[in-house]
Amino acid sequence: MTALENDPQQLDTVLFDVDAQVATITLNRPERLNCFNRRMTEEIAALWARVRDDDDIHVAVLRAAGDRAFCTGLDMADGPWWSDQNIWNQQDPGAQLGPKQHRVWKPVIAAVQGMVAGGGMYFLNEADIIICSEEATFFDPHANGGMVSALEPIGMLRRGLPLGDVMRWALVGNEERITAATALRLGLVSEVVPRERLWAGARALAEEIAARRPEAIQGTVRAIWESLDQPPSLAQRHGLSFAQLGNRGREKGLAGGERRETRFR
Repeated sequence: MTALENDPQQLDTVLFDVDAQVATITLNRPERLNCFNRRMTEEIAALWARVRDDDDIHVAVLRAAGDRAFCTGLDMADGPWWSDQNIWNQQDPGAQLGPKQHRVWKPVIAAVQGMVAGGGMYFLNEADIIICSEEATFFDPHANGGMVSALEPIGMLRRGLPLGDVMRWALVGNEERITAATALRLGLVSEVVPRERLWAGARALAEEIAARRPEAIQGTVRAIWESLDQPPSLAQRHGLSFAQLGNRGREKGLAGGERRETRFR
């Protein structure tokens, strides 16, 4: 375990807390619209490793401080810190920011408010569940800066967003923004809530999932994500092996946990 993973007090750009088997990661650069720099990238990578390896953590909630933005991508004031490296050794920051790149098979719930611009999608493209507030907007500034937009829209396509809408998002630039209502229609988010209910709603959902048998939940998450890279026939066989492995050792008579009141959405 690295020093950053072991001591949250050393964190400068994010906040980290674990309570009742739920880890909460808060992007904490509101004065910079929560854009990421090298320090934040390193801290996020260390925290994903902590979430992955700590068996007392069952679910993670990812959120951001402030009201204006969830994340506006790379901090352009600092610029790309990897450009002085050998071209064959360079790695896109998305490889450090996304939980699945770190083999985090515990559910990650993203609670989004304000703006999500460009590289902010690195966080969302690998989240399992995304909820947003009513004023949230999503856009890509790459085109305005004359830059190629590639990995972020590729990740959106992998999530199942329609090709035409992803193309429009990547090519139009700052002048057009996806609203919360459109994000819900496209399947980018699964729920839209008032801003004052955003964090509480994400927390309640996380606690509900965290109460389930963790081996079953993590096996479900891994089976679904790994199926995205496989042809259907292989995904079916692979999924069966996960069920056979993950359901072994289940206590006899286990009814699936506490029954809760049924809700509809």
